[in-house]
Amino acid sequence: MTEPADGTAVDSGAGALEPAGLATAAHAGRSADGTAVADGGAGNDGDRSARGVARSRGLFDREILGAAALDAVRKLDPRVQVRNPVMFVVLVGTVVAFVEAVAHPGTFTVSIAVWLLLTVLFANFAEAMAEGRGKAQADTLRRMRTEAEARRLRPDGSEERVPASALAKGDTVVCEAGDVIPSDGEITEGVASVDESAITGESAPVIRESGGDRSAVTGGTRVLSDRIVVEITAEPGHTFMDRMIALVEGASRQKTPNEIALTILLAVLTIVFLPVVVVLDPFARYSGATVSVVVLVALLVCLIPTTIGALLSAIGIAGMDRLVQRNVLAMSGRAVEAAGDVQTLLLDKTGTITLGNRMASRFVGVGGHDERTVAEAAQLASLADETPEGRSVVVLAKERFGIRERELAGAHEFVPFSATTRMSGIDVEGRQVRKGAAEQVKRWVVGQGGEVPGELDGVVEGIARSGSTPLVVADGAEVLGVIELKDVVKEGIREKFAEMRQMGIRTVMITGDNPLTAAAIAQEAGVDDFLAEATPERKLELIRSEQQGGKLVAMTGDGTNDAPALAQADVGVAMNTGTTAAKEAGNMVDLDSNPTKLIDVVEIGKQLLITRGSLTTFSIANDVAKYFAIIPALFAATYPQLGALNVMRLHSPQSAVLSAVIFNALVIVALIPLALRGVRFRPSGAAAILRRNVFIYGIGGIVTPFVFIKLIDMVLVAIHAY
Repeated sequence: MTEPADGTAVDSGAGALEPAGLATAAHAGRSADGTAVADGGAGNDGDRSARGVARSRGLFDREILGAAALDAVRKLDPRVQVRNPVMFVVLVGTVVAFVEAVAHPGTFTVSIAVWLLLTVLFANFAEAMAEGRGKAQADTLRRMRTEAEARRLRPDGSEERVPASALAKGDTVVCEAGDVIPSDGEITEGVASVDESAITGESAPVIRESGGDRSAVTGGTRVLSDRIVVEITAEPGHTFMDRMIALVEGASRQKTPNEIALTILLAVLTIVFLPVVVVLDPFARYSGATVSVVVLVALLVCLIPTTIGALLSAIGIAGMDRLVQRNVLAMSGRAVEAAGDVQTLLLDKTGTITLGNRMASRFVGVGGHDERTVAEAAQLASLADETPEGRSVVVLAKERFGIRERELAGAHEFVPFSATTRMSGIDVEGRQVRKGAAEQVKRWVVGQGGEVPGELDGVVEGIARSGSTPLVVADGAEVLGVIELKDVVKEGIREKFAEMRQMGIRTVMITGDNPLTAAAIAQEAGVDDFLAEATPERKLELIRSEQQGGKLVAMTGDGTNDAPALAQADVGVAMNTGTTAAKEAGNMVDLDSNPTKLIDVVEIGKQLLITRGSLTTFSIANDVAKYFAIIPALFAATYPQLGALNVMRLHSPQSAVLSAVIFNALVIVALIPLALRGVRFRPSGAAAILRRNVFIYGIGGIVTPFVFIKLIDMVLVAIHAY
């Protein structure tokens, strides 16, 4: 909400000077940070929500493991494998190895063939594990979705009961307490409390009303109170729930540009190694050595980037799954990747940077009155004010001066706020206590025959310049002082912005406040810049300006007026509580409707990119190490000079090749948890990330094969396999 210095509410949210009933409705069921809070209500249905499923499933859930094992076998279909060039080459090599094993049976050839098959199966298993987690969530959503009966309005105003599947876009339905909303739509009449736990996992109800940015409702949610008329905005089979199921299970997932580029790179590396391996046969023959087809196949599989080729798809799917666990739906993998490359964050002030409600922060006396006198009168005038701002006045008076909320036994009359008077207060025991906008209270005092202290204007102007809102308090014909209402910056948000800055991300606060107020809050919050008196046109202009400078931009929004900017932004996160236009314009939907989630989205995107980069580095480093582990062992007998490179002193050429193949398969299994969970993300600059990546996954990727191939070789010798 935005207010000028006179305290008049100019936004659609509830403010300190709005009628108590309206403010209570607007804020019911929401906490200061914009998320739903449990205060009774529908009961916790999180276990059957998308988030409940995501959080209740362990990484290695038994049911998912079983399904993934079966899917791994099904994915051996060449039509599936051909989509992954690296693993398709491994599959072809496996077939060749089995043919050789049949033609020339032996422990070595059979062992190589089996471990090559396991390599393909492990790769399939990694992808199936990532897909399985999404499918489990989608199945839960399908079980939760019921065929609701709708009360459709006829043109003459009468009702008819029809199945939800019979509704068409543009139909109008009536929903009352206890009814399931049959399809996605916009409320055209009424206000109601709605249980959205089926979508968000939050048990507390939320308020939905016609007009404004909280008019959208989702099919499958339940009306808890009152009556609303809903215009259907979705065709059957294309509701938000249907889209949610398709996205969660990955049915509509397409490879992202970065993923496609990396796939092409891996295919090129595979093609490069093909002639390298093929020429080893004539080279060996010329040298008087013999290299079998099985050895050549095994060598090829070990040298091409099988590790990242096996895990690439799982990394992408798991990235979207991590968003789902945060209750964010990405409409495409491209959006997740873009989030990782974002350089500018546009954040709304209210509900994102500040708590969303102005809170009383101090009392200032004028005309010789002390703060306690102002606090006592302000508390008296706020007893009937049920807005968060009004309640904060009562709390501040109690905390600062021990003035407890009192019971009014005698005759009294509360004076509610109105847009005409822009004041509220109480008439009690012959006193008329008022609080409200400065100009209105001054005019009221003069009308009572009183005088306005000369110092009042300076106090009011000073509070306004600091970014706060002044409310003047008067008792009859006497001005007592001023209440300062302040936008409270969220705890820890300044540190968050410092982390963003460290990562090279510029943060911009968007607000409808005047520039002075915006500047004060921006300085306190620690953002890099701000856009004051923001309009849809100015938001769009700012985004385009940033993009023309080569930057990727992310923003959140919930209103129809945010739709153009959400569509223009590279990452547009629409609030689930927002309008249909906003949700269709964005490429992500936050089911919790928590604007602060944008920061989490950026971190998840960066984690996806870092995970892919780290495992790619590890895979290529592995290949270098395996090359120097196998080649010297194979040809040391023919070329003794290569013995200097045979640092592991492997038992024999056969044990060297088999050890490398076994390691190549097992390392995929070992890295599945890392691919699914993601590499731990620490906010830091690109140079620091690169250094850490090279040290851990580059050097580690070279050292690890030497260590474990030697260990496997020792085990093979110990069990007399060679």
